[in-house]
Amino acid sequence: TWISRSTPPESRASSTPATDGELVYVAFLDVDEMVVAAYDFNGKKKWEKRPGPFSSRHGFCSSPVLHKDKVIVNGDHDGDSYIVALDRKTGREIWKTPRPNKTRSYCVPIIRELSGRTQMILSGDMSVASYDPDNGKLHWYLNGPTEQYVASLVYNPKADLLFMTGGFPEHHVMGLRHDGTGTIDDKQIPWHHERASWTSYVPSPISAGDYFLVVSDAGYACCFHAKTGKLQWQEKLGSHHASLVSANGLVYFISDTGETTIVKPGKNYREVAKNDLGEKVFASPAISQGQIFIRGYEHLYCIGQSGAE
Repeated sequence: TWISRSTPPESRASSTPATDGELVYVAFLDVDEMVVAAYDFNGKKKWEKRPGPFSSRHGFCSSPVLHKDKVIVNGDHDGDSYIVALDRKTGREIWKTPRPNKTRSYCVPIIRELSGRTQMILSGDMSVASYDPDNGKLHWYLNGPTEQYVASLVYNPKADLLFMTGGFPEHHVMGLRHDGTGTIDDKQIPWHHERASWTSYVPSPISAGDYFLVVSDAGYACCFHAKTGKLQWQEKLGSHHASLVSANGLVYFISDTGETTIVKPGKNYREVAKNDLGEKVFASPAISQGQIFIRGYEHLYCIGQSGAE
């Protein structure tokens, strides 16, 4: 799939599992079908479902998200695309919403309480859209602004805006209001940039305080003022596939070569620390109880104090 690379960064099981503390939910590709399954903490399979076909030249990546009694997975692909909600205990299909443009995407929806309603928002399928996760019905829909997306949206409560970055073939990064209904237009977009070095196709961005941070696939890290979209700084950090994560007011950038750069968001670029694993990293890190977990190309790393609270 990735002809220009000697080692492909993706597999048929590139998505991130989700857990509710009782079961672990996974989604992956079995040749031409999406598979969603649930396992207990002893590794015993509780259920497995195949909610629909999946065809994409770049494989499968969409991670499951949990909402109330549901596990929800994005099925955008080069065919009859859909978003599906399954019962967390049984795998029974609760709702399945078709997507109109039949175009691949790899985005994980985010679920937030915004504008007095529960919204499940995602980019993909030539659009940015919000749905009700309880029934799969559409709240609002923005056409475009480009064809394909990988990065998830993020929300900044101080600016009260959603942020989208993508994609292919055009490059866009924007702040987006969330109180629309039906098809929305530019009135719901307070700021918008179309510069490749300021946007990300694959890595998801992050919101931190007054700021919104993104790293382009080529490795240009950018920090924007969240409310106005004004660029605060830009720094070259090396090519990236891993999404940004944060802890204790710091943002972590992990490059494809395994170098982690820790940055303090602000008006000026402030590098706090740098660490090099010496191994390729394409997966986003996870942070839990004072420890960072990083899946390298050959090893799984845990960084932090033993027994950290």
